[in-house]
Amino acid sequence: MRLSVLDLAPVRTDQSSPDALAASLRLAKLADGLAYTRYWVAEHHNIPSVAATSPAVLIAMLAAATSRMRVGSGGVMLPNHAPLAVAEQFALLEAAHPGRIDLGIGRAPGADPVATMVLRGPTGRADHNVDDFPDHLDDLIALLGAAGVSVQLPDGSYVLKATPHALTSPRVFLLGSSLESARVAAAKGLPYVFGHHLFGEHTAEALALYRSEFVPSEAAAEPITFLTVNTVVAETGAEAAALILPHLHLQARTATGQPPGRLELVEEAQQATLTPQQHRVAQGELERAVVGTPTEALGQLRELAGRFRVDEVMLNPVASARRGTAPGTAPGRESTLALLADALN
Repeated sequence: MRLSVLDLAPVRTDQSSPDALAASLRLAKLADGLAYTRYWVAEHHNIPSVAATSPAVLIAMLAAATSRMRVGSGGVMLPNHAPLAVAEQFALLEAAHPGRIDLGIGRAPGADPVATMVLRGPTGRADHNVDDFPDHLDDLIALLGAAGVSVQLPDGSYVLKATPHALTSPRVFLLGSSLESARVAAAKGLPYVFGHHLFGEHTAEALALYRSEFVPSEAAAEPITFLTVNTVVAETGAEAAALILPHLHLQARTATGQPPGRLELVEEAQQATLTPQQHRVAQGELERAVVGTPTEALGQLRELAGRFRVDEVMLNPVASARRGTAPGTAPGRESTLALLADALN
């Protein structure tokens, strides 16, 4: 079973954004020395609990500090960007770190409606961008290729490409958590990463649809599937349950319309109260997560991988911390990766 890491660069109540980035850098260096295949960072905007706003910038930082594993985006929200801008960023990353860069693409906004409007400009309506997503995805992939894209002008054609002499290209993946994303990934012949850590209701259905409609391509000769899952591993089950509690509270409050804040410390979450509706949301989040001792967590991961027949599982380590933790560290997230790696061996 191949394991990888998805990092949202969470920001705790005792951290600044520089602290959160320092913690993610430590985590990536740790993962690079363990058995993890790849390390991806996400794109979110105007969310106090997430420091990951620009995947390309974070990837440059993390790839420069690591040497073995692949580093990439999970993902770049393509409707927020011009395909040429994304292609140039990732072609440059691939030139700097050949054979180590992944480009995971998504079509969700990754932001609230106001931030989305500002990102996309006055003409960037969400419905328009979603409708154009498959074409923009084609353009992006072509721009990363050696031939580039031919733009027809009145006096002839003009060739655009991300770099003039690219030797290799980043590997492209499609991210999603819906049947529509599965359908697009299958039609384009791209590896598909299902966001099980976000929504678990349609996981089996989406993966089955992707496999049944898959069209072989240069990117993949056969279906390739990943699954993402929120994960906390500790020496004891009780400690793992305590470390995930702040994440559960944050998700419950966000889902019920409360303003998003930073990730609580364990002691803060233990003293907080939730409404009955929030308790139900938190319980659903917990049931979909992998939580426990190394042996328990490894068993849960193997069960998930077997049930959904995925090629790789990406862990989103969501452990918070206790009072007195050094702000630039995330010991619960580090132990999640280290304990699982030890259990695998």
